[in-house]
Amino acid sequence: MSSDEDFSLVPAPPSEDTLEGIMASINNYKKKYDQLMEEHKELAISRDDRRDLTTQFRQRIGKLTQDLERDKDSYNDQLAFEEAKLEQLKEEQLKLLEEIRRTKNAIKEEEANKDHLKQQADVFSAVPERKVVFKGVTGNSNNKQEFEMKPHIVYPMEGGTALVTFEEEVVAKKILELKTHKVDLGGECSIEVEARPVHLMLPELVEINSEVCSQRVLISNLPVMDTDILLDKLQIHFSRSKNGGGEVDDCEYLSDSKTVVLTFVEKDIAKRLTEEEFHDVILPKKKHKVRVTPFLNGKISNLKTKMKACPRTVMLTGIPNIMERETLQDLLEIHFQKNTNGGGEIEAFLYNPLDQHASALFGGVSPDSEEEEE
Repeated sequence: MSSDEDFSLVPAPPSEDTLEGIMASINNYKKKYDQLMEEHKELAISRDDRRDLTTQFRQRIGKLTQDLERDKDSYNDQLAFEEAKLEQLKEEQLKLLEEIRRTKNAIKEEEANKDHLKQQADVFSAVPERKVVFKGVTGNSNNKQEFEMKPHIVYPMEGGTALVTFEEEVVAKKILELKTHKVDLGGECSIEVEARPVHLMLPELVEINSEVCSQRVLISNLPVMDTDILLDKLQIHFSRSKNGGGEVDDCEYLSDSKTVVLTFVEKDIAKRLTEEEFHDVILPKKKHKVRVTPFLNGKISNLKTKMKACPRTVMLTGIPNIMERETLQDLLEIHFQKNTNGGGEIEAFLYNPLDQHASALFGGVSPDSEEEEE
């Protein structure tokens, strides 16, 4: 079958002039009406929704406007607070800058003294070593004293006086209370003497400023040998420039610490020797390594004293020169040893006749001490 012969059978729509056509048209228009009513209903719902949204947006706009006003007021308050804080920080900055300026000035002052302080610190680490043995007792570290001083006091005596130190304080107190004492010298001879308390001026506080001597050194770790030979060998060794030394002005042996102090004419030699610290010195038959450390000069910067009555020592005055010194001293000592005369055991007795000069040495005395010796 050719293409000209192709065809399809399509039913033709009913004519509107017929009843079927009119019914079909009515049904068609009815469907369109229902569709339009559905669209109208949807549009009404959409309209109502949009009205609700508009109302909600207006309410939100009002609330946001109020919040914005509150935030604006809060911002203004915060801005005023921050500005006040900024002014305060500026004032603090000025104070800090002034403090920094003062601190820098203080640092400059400290740096100016740095070398001196460093030298002082080096001295304390370079103190000559000495072997010691602890023979004391332990105690509470909170009550320990960092520095204890027991001075030896030279007490000048007038002529015609005597110093008596009793073993017990109560005896000295009784002798002072009796005051006047009649001493029998034998036969019909007797003398009257007066008992007086002894007051000593004792140091209560001593502050010492120390500094390194520029011309002296302290030599330690020395061998046991003849002192004169040792001093000669040290002076010869440290007077040579090849050993770092120079012209020696003085050489002194300190027997209490078993060290030697060398004094040079020039000032830079002492520093050069202490920087090396250990030196080999040629002594008879062998070399010996000695230690050279800085020498400290001390100067009292503060001294406070207090008067203290000796609890066991009494001074006797008004003693005439009527017999030999030893004989009169024996008779006085015998008198004040007797309990019937108010006396007791005597630890020390020293008599100085008229027109004579004598001094008593008080040792082991401190402001808080209860002991003294003549």
